[in-house]
Amino acid sequence: MEFFIKDAWAQTGGAPAQSGFASLIPLILIFVIFYFLLLRPQMKRAKEHKKMVAALTKGDEVVTTGGLLGRVTKVDDNFAAVEVAEGVVVKLQKSAITSMLPKGTLGKEKGD
Repeated sequence: MEFFIKDAWAQTGGAPAQSGFASLIPLILIFVIFYFLLLRPQMKRAKEHKKMVAALTKGDEVVTTGGLLGRVTKVDDNFAAVEVAEGVVVKLQKSAITSMLPKGTLGKEKGD
C-alpha cells in the first residue's frame, strides 16, 4: 500500500507554531477595516440626517423617501405636513424626509 499512499513523517525543525495573539491579528484587522469603511460613515450619515430633521421649519423644500418633492407647511414633534401640490397636503413622519432642497427649487410660492 505504500505505493499509493506515502507515509507521513513528522517534520522536525521548521517554523514554530503561531502564538494565540498572532492568530488574532487578521481578525482584528478585518474589524478595523469594517469599522472605517462601513460603520463610521453610516453613523456619520445618521447623525447628519437627525440634525437635518431637527432643523426642519415651515417653508423648507424637501424630498421624501418616496420621492415626493414638497414644501413643509407645519412641523410637530414627530410629524411634518408637506404640500406636494397646490392644495394637496400630506402628513409624514419627520424621519421620512431624506433631504432638503435649496430655496426656490419648487418654483414660486403662493401669491408671488
